[in-house]
Amino acid sequence: MTNRTTSSAGQEPQVSAVATGHRHGPRMRWAELAPEVYKAMIGLEVAARKGLDPTLVELVKIRASQLNRCAFCLHMHTTDARKAGETEERIALLAAWEEAAGYYTDRERAALALTEAITVLTDGFVPDEVYDRAAALFDEPELAQLIALITTINAWNRFGVTTRRAPGQE
Repeated sequence: MTNRTTSSAGQEPQVSAVATGHRHGPRMRWAELAPEVYKAMIGLEVAARKGLDPTLVELVKIRASQLNRCAFCLHMHTTDARKAGETEERIALLAAWEEAAGYYTDRERAALALTEAITVLTDGFVPDEVYDRAAALFDEPELAQLIALITTINAWNRFGVTTRRAPGQE
């Protein structure tokens, strides 16, 4: 049995970290301890998103963060997606984007497939059909930016998950 708490605002009950056996809190503040790495990551982030549609950027970041189970990044990028004009419906369906074909453009679907292939790498490589699909819908400079974006969010996710950044932490 899990221990559930309800917020004073009457929101949905939440499972407490203690009840699940997982103490979720920051292990370290890596950005403060490795400031040059953090600054380099910020630079990479800025460079990686150049020329890409802001909505597509957030969809990619959310999907990679879902796959990597990074709650901190999910919270950040769903918030950013809403600010960029993304709908609640598309955010909610993103985990099942392949079954929600009518909700995402062909370019978004190709970018999401590439995101999954780069993030998971279950076969040790990105399948040709996934890469070719993206290459058919993005010109080479855009595709290079997209690959950089996906790689960057995966790095951010790994920092967040490893150091146990929690949603809403600054």
